[in-house]
Amino acid sequence: MTVSRTGGFAGFDDQVLISPDGVATVSSRGKETIRCKLAPSLLTTIRQASQQVDWASLVATKPTTKHPDDMILAVSANGKTARIEDPKVKPLAAPVNALLTEAAIPPGKLCTKI
Repeated sequence: MTVSRTGGFAGFDDQVLISPDGVATVSSRGKETIRCKLAPSLLTTIRQASQQVDWASLVATKPTTKHPDDMILAVSANGKTARIEDPKVKPLAAPVNALLTEAAIPPGKLCTKI
């Protein structure tokens, strides 16, 4: 699964690739790419939320901006992508926000640098 945050007034360009074993590869514009291990509680929450998503109903297209300075939070898996505010991926909203907040500044409580 890949979580991304792009655009916005600050010009975000963050990406977190989560492997099945809970290792996340975090990249942000202007920063060194790091790898960190997700806390078991966050990984479990993300897995459970992901299982509630009907991935087959999503499209394979990259989300586009809706207005100037639009910040896009998106989640991708199995070749499908959706903005986090899409009702189809709503279960992932809270854990994805926690992930982006924590993974952008490891080491931290939810993503320990390895």
